[in-house]
Amino acid sequence: MNFLPLAFGSPFILAGLIALPVIWWLLRMTPPRPQEETFPPLRILAQVFKREEVPSKSPWWMTLLRLLIAALVILALASPVWNPRPVALSGNEPLAIVIDNGWASAEDWQQRVNAAEKLISDAEGTAAPIYIVGSAEPANAEIGPYDGKGAAERLQALEPRPIPVDRKSAMERLASTLPADTKVRLAFMSDGLASPDDTETFAKLDKSGHLASVLWYGANLSRTFALTGIDNKADSLEAVAIRPEGVSAPRTLTAAAYDDKGRRIAEAPLSFALGSAEGTARFNLPVELRNDFRLIRVDGIEQAGATRLIDAGSERRTVGLIASGDGDLAQPLLSPLHYISRALSPYVNLIEPRSADLLQSVPEVLDAKPSILIMADIGTLPQPVTEQLSKWIEDGGTLVRFAGPRLAGASDNDPLLPVKLRKGERALGGTLSWSEPQKLRIFPEKGPFAGLTVPDDVTVTRQVLAEPSFDLNDKAYAVLQDGTPLVTGEQRGRGNIVLFHISPDASWSSLPISGSFVEMLRRIVSLSQRTGAQENQASVSLPPYQLLSASGALTPPTSEAKPLIVEKDKQASVSINTPPGFYGNEDGLKALNIFEGANIKLQPIAQPTLSVGITPASYTSDQSISLAGPFFAVAAMLLALDTLLMLWLRGAFRRRMKVRAKAAGIAVLLAGFLAFNLLPSGIGKAQAQTQAQSQSEAQEQVHDDTKPGDEAIINSVSQTHLAYVITGSAQTDDISKAGMRGLSFALMDKTALEPGDPVGVDPAKDELAFYPLIYWPIDPQAPMPSPEAIARVDAYMQQGGTVLFDTRDQLQAGASLDPSASPANQRLRAILDGMNVPPLEPVPDDHVLTKSFFIMPDFPGRYEGSPLWVEASTPNASPRERPVRTGDGVTPIMITANDFAGAWAVDEQGNPLFPTVPNDPMQRIYAIRGGVNIVMYMLTGNYKSDQVHAKDLIERLGN
Repeated sequence: MNFLPLAFGSPFILAGLIALPVIWWLLRMTPPRPQEETFPPLRILAQVFKREEVPSKSPWWMTLLRLLIAALVILALASPVWNPRPVALSGNEPLAIVIDNGWASAEDWQQRVNAAEKLISDAEGTAAPIYIVGSAEPANAEIGPYDGKGAAERLQALEPRPIPVDRKSAMERLASTLPADTKVRLAFMSDGLASPDDTETFAKLDKSGHLASVLWYGANLSRTFALTGIDNKADSLEAVAIRPEGVSAPRTLTAAAYDDKGRRIAEAPLSFALGSAEGTARFNLPVELRNDFRLIRVDGIEQAGATRLIDAGSERRTVGLIASGDGDLAQPLLSPLHYISRALSPYVNLIEPRSADLLQSVPEVLDAKPSILIMADIGTLPQPVTEQLSKWIEDGGTLVRFAGPRLAGASDNDPLLPVKLRKGERALGGTLSWSEPQKLRIFPEKGPFAGLTVPDDVTVTRQVLAEPSFDLNDKAYAVLQDGTPLVTGEQRGRGNIVLFHISPDASWSSLPISGSFVEMLRRIVSLSQRTGAQENQASVSLPPYQLLSASGALTPPTSEAKPLIVEKDKQASVSINTPPGFYGNEDGLKALNIFEGANIKLQPIAQPTLSVGITPASYTSDQSISLAGPFFAVAAMLLALDTLLMLWLRGAFRRRMKVRAKAAGIAVLLAGFLAFNLLPSGIGKAQAQTQAQSQSEAQEQVHDDTKPGDEAIINSVSQTHLAYVITGSAQTDDISKAGMRGLSFALMDKTALEPGDPVGVDPAKDELAFYPLIYWPIDPQAPMPSPEAIARVDAYMQQGGTVLFDTRDQLQAGASLDPSASPANQRLRAILDGMNVPPLEPVPDDHVLTKSFFIMPDFPGRYEGSPLWVEASTPNASPRERPVRTGDGVTPIMITANDFAGAWAVDEQGNPLFPTVPNDPMQRIYAIRGGVNIVMYMLTGNYKSDQVHAKDLIERLGN
């Protein structure tokens, strides 16, 4: 029953309004309850007289109030509705409700349910069959037909799912369920987004002849957003979000990041410019905090698409870099880590230790929790470092090592190599050499480089060889054309060890300067974050760990979820059986998101052209309001008002009010005033004096930053000093000091250098970096240096310093590393076993050392006959064009047995202390000249290599 915009669901109840006149008559005839008064007998007697009593009636305004209450109750019982909803779909045909219950419907799901309930209510009046179809339901989901009650129950069981809709399958299930030649009234409740098969789907449904009419529900897309990817850069993490095309209003939201415990740890503004469908949220945080992100969610948007799950694969990996020596800042291309840094810096966070001492540098890098540690030409590792690295690898770390002269000359029992290496190296033109540079074969299918394009321009001229073994082919990640491995690796525990059999610079191969080197390193980085198929597996099955709900919340896995099959080099996608979430276990999780890939767009759905009429509808168009509740509420309030009025008429509110003075507040104010005035007047001044005194003391403390030993450090760096190792033997140390003093006198006499007094150093305690040359006499009777002291000397050598070892036993054995040699040589071997010693050779005739100041054919000392051993230089491609070999630096180690200090040693007056053997005055002169050459070589490096042009210059001068 309708009265303009007002309708009644039970109009027959309105007949109760006829009773209102009867109620009015009863209320008027019934007087109000008499007012109670205190009995006054004397007063009553004084005023006694006869008069006619007229009964009191109810006041007119109270009668009207009670009639209004009765009318409101009757109207409320009649189920009044303001602006009643018309029937959306007229007719008696079956009703088919197709609801998009994908991820985009979660935000306003209840509106869809309300609209569907009204449609079911309308259809229930015509007894028409009802079909309920969800477009994100399993293929075997029941769709009807239902009666009104069954349809309502099925609707309540339907819920949004965190997956894209599949309208094609939904419409096909509906068409296959309908009886032949049956037409239905179709109510399509879309989520507003287009799917790839929409045009084909609706055209096919139209041709089926099942449509009688279509009610098309559109959706409001202003609150639809999707996070499509993240980019973990060097200085920030960027989350990319999109919104439907056509939504052009500027919008600023907040994107929040959460860790694996659900704690909110960061937030950033997410802004969409006018007319733009893409926005970016930038998290400017340290990489350690960014790597704790496990999901990013747009605040206030309850959709699975507005939540981005993050697994270990999206973390910005921390990679530690350790080299056998410092790179030359003036010549970065010669640094062993230059090409590695350039290749990885755009993708990972690189850290390098401050110290070259492996006992300090490796723990320092591991404390930063790197995923990968790259070592460039590290030959010998101290035992504590080996144990620490082994545990780190077992726990999941990846160790990548590059070969070089030091690794080629190291011991063959290194446990941190994937394969056993042959001693020495294989070079073009040398032993076990090739006739021409080698190229690469196709990368093995089972290795991490499978699928990479083999570069044609990469050649290898030197490499370290692996000893043949039965599993060598399984460990080969890259192989040369002759079948020898270029890169090998193996898994240790949860981690990996990878070895490049070439140096990290371009001296052994052109691979480091090729684009393939970048891709190979990136593939190795992926070894440390692999959560899917391993390199030797085509696929892996990961059980569901946590699933994402349609509203964007992480929930425990359901019984419907199936394991996720991750195939190698193939992107997994969400489905009804594998919804978005985390798959795997606590040891490794893979995040599966709704959107993966680039160029993702959200397009609004277009209304199709059908042969039947399409009636547009909206989830918010139904503005009908039930007035039963408001009518009951007003009646209840009026009833309460009536009760209060009755109490007032009876005098219940007449009370004597006594006002008492409230002194408590005044007392509190008075107490505060007295307390303030009773404070000592000098307290502020005392506090000010104390603060001024503290500031003065702090300033004095800041300015006085000197520490014990600073004066000695300043003295060491202000003037060049030659140093010697204090062995603990007084006689040996005195000779060393006298020898360094004599060499200093010779330098002042022959060169412009004026060195300071020689300095004795204890490698275990003193800083060694101040001295360009340290002379170390080997005394087999002296205590063996500690591993820490040897490691500090090794770090000094890696940072550019040079140690001159002198066994002083040429007359007995000469300089040799043979374990059966003299006690001094055995002690020297024990010391060098703890160092990264490069391959050594006697000083060649064309070495810079022979021409750094004097032209020296050999280097005698107090004795003669022992060669001076230095780091082996790389053979030149054309010796005739470059007779002076530079070695691109200064040798970090020299070994002799000729007792240099004995030949250089002089007293305070400059007189030699020991005779030469044989006693030849020229031998001492050559020994001193050799010492001058060594010091000048230490200070100038390959400066004298310009003598390469000496022959041409002499010939021009002669002409």
